[in-house]
Amino acid sequence: MVDYVEKLIIFISTPIYALLILGEIILSNWHNRKLYTVGDTVQNVYLMLANMGVDVLMRGITLFVLLSFFDYRFVSWDTTSWYYWALLFFAEDFIFYWIHRIDHIVRFFWAIHVTHHSSENYNLTTGFRSSVFQPVYRFIWFIPLVFLGFKPFDIFIMYSITQTYGILVHTKAVYKLGFLETFLVTPSHHRVHHASNVEYLDKNMGMILIVWDKLFGTFQAEIEGLPIQYGLYEKQISQNPANVIFHEWGAIYKDVRKTKGLKNKWLYITKPPGWSHDGSTMTSTQLRKQIKHEQNN
Repeated sequence: MVDYVEKLIIFISTPIYALLILGEIILSNWHNRKLYTVGDTVQNVYLMLANMGVDVLMRGITLFVLLSFFDYRFVSWDTTSWYYWALLFFAEDFIFYWIHRIDHIVRFFWAIHVTHHSSENYNLTTGFRSSVFQPVYRFIWFIPLVFLGFKPFDIFIMYSITQTYGILVHTKAVYKLGFLETFLVTPSHHRVHHASNVEYLDKNMGMILIVWDKLFGTFQAEIEGLPIQYGLYEKQISQNPANVIFHEWGAIYKDVRKTKGLKNKWLYITKPPGWSHDGSTMTSTQLRKQIKHEQNN
């Protein structure tokens, strides 16, 4: 059943993506914005396919684990009711917020997620630029949902639906959406998330609802007069297909190897990106504090 529904979602969403991407290409060329390049678009599709391959390989393990925990659920639901699906939506969006936030503040997970942020271009196909190995561990975050009585198959279906929305917000073609900006992740909010400006780093982690960011202190609206820069902070990488996926692992290895003491070695893996034992590089929080200090002096 889940395979059928996921295929149906793909069948419906693919032509929508194609039309919107074609429209964005036409508009960007019409206005001489040149949002797309062939190389970047091919890279985005390659990363999407690589992620899908890992997801397929992990599907059996994921189902086995989640179904095993489902036998010990605390709650039983009428899975045909509207409130079951509504609660699953809110619960899964909440879980995704924390998956995404951990991906940004623990360097081990950032090494996996960084591929999604590695392009200096920003368009609808950036949404395809997937964190290739996230399916290896993502299901662990869904265990609380099965304990709460949500069926693993339903979790997969809801994830596919929310991912579809998550791809559509990767665009410069839409400016602001009025009242929707107060509770939805909009293109404006997600542009901030992909920005490499210090003011914008590690902000707006939500998939569909921006309310989690507002509740937990990671919200940042676009700042008027501060043009967004895309890509990685103070870092350009080779777009070699393997390097795009593995470059941060190489950087972690170098930092761990050159550092003395087991504690510091461990912290280079578990602290946020940019952390250093000697202050030679800084995290996004430290960088913002530095800017604020400089502005006050």
